[in-house]
Amino acid sequence: MQIYLVGGAVRDQLLGLEVKDRDWVVVGATPEQMIAAGYRPVGKDFPVFLHPETHEEYALARTERKSGKGYKGFTFHTDPGVKLEQDLIRRDLRINAMAMDEAGNIFDPYDGQADIRNRQLRHVSEAFSEDPLRVLRVARFAARFNSLGFEVAPETQLLMRQLSQTDELLHLSAERVWQEFERALNTPSASTFLSVLRDCDALEKLMPELLAVPQDDWLQLDGALLETSVERFALLAERLVAQSGVEALTDLCERLRIPKRYLEAALDLSRWGAQLSRFDKLKPQAQFQLFDALKLTRSRARLHTFDRACTALYGSAIDHNAIERAVAAVNSIAPKTLIEQGFSGPALGVELRRRQLEVLENLARPQR
Repeated sequence: MQIYLVGGAVRDQLLGLEVKDRDWVVVGATPEQMIAAGYRPVGKDFPVFLHPETHEEYALARTERKSGKGYKGFTFHTDPGVKLEQDLIRRDLRINAMAMDEAGNIFDPYDGQADIRNRQLRHVSEAFSEDPLRVLRVARFAARFNSLGFEVAPETQLLMRQLSQTDELLHLSAERVWQEFERALNTPSASTFLSVLRDCDALEKLMPELLAVPQDDWLQLDGALLETSVERFALLAERLVAQSGVEALTDLCERLRIPKRYLEAALDLSRWGAQLSRFDKLKPQAQFQLFDALKLTRSRARLHTFDRACTALYGSAIDHNAIERAVAAVNSIAPKTLIEQGFSGPALGVELRRRQLEVLENLARPQR
């Protein structure tokens, strides 16, 4: 039995990056031997085991054969005779097809280290074309490593384009497409993800709505100003709504089953971002409309989901101090006081609204 650290952990270590997740391959072992050594089986499609102490994943070396459509259409084969090189060649990119033994020796049968030096994202073998998910993975890696100068190798771009011209991408589940998209949105070079997919014709197949967004607007996703995937999606979606309307956004979210919080942040930014960016210049009636729409008199949490996106889009930050003062003024009018003064029913609501607008008007008057 031989155990090797594989994939992203080796790659990131060679790049000088923090290694967050570690995956292992076991060569020369059977499932029975793994269980006898204390490992807990968890794999359904092929033997994967959890280490009894670290709980990291250890997979038996395996080969695979295309047997159906999509990224799940594979038959896997494991036995003690499968060699490390056979396991590594089934991986997507050469930089992900390296292994390290317990002594720190690097096994690199497909020149992944050369691609690291040359900053290339290059497929390991022609079997790359058998898994449509790899198109999205390469685009995500391009976004993640854009700041390090990595680019997709021309021959890999060609394979990605050929794969996009088949119906294979259409067999990807909405959840897997969104998962890769969301991971890319968590990088400071999210526009690269979209550009790579556009250049290989995959964006037209998977997210055609986004082709309506000008490429210059994609670049607004990049840099240090935006920090979360929700913020980047909200900004991209606002631009989509500006070009194609709300229906295009809701169609995209429904098809990819994008979580509700992403859609809500996008709609809030699209509907209210411009007004929030100039809150102190709004008339009291418009301020009150914002409070109602965003429920700001109860909580300001919704503002923070697209705060930086508003700054990126309109060039001015949301003035939280001005909003806090206005909310405090509105909340100072207590319904209980009006009830004690004899107001009830519809008249209570009318009087409450009148007095709340009045305090906002007083707040807006220049102080002498």
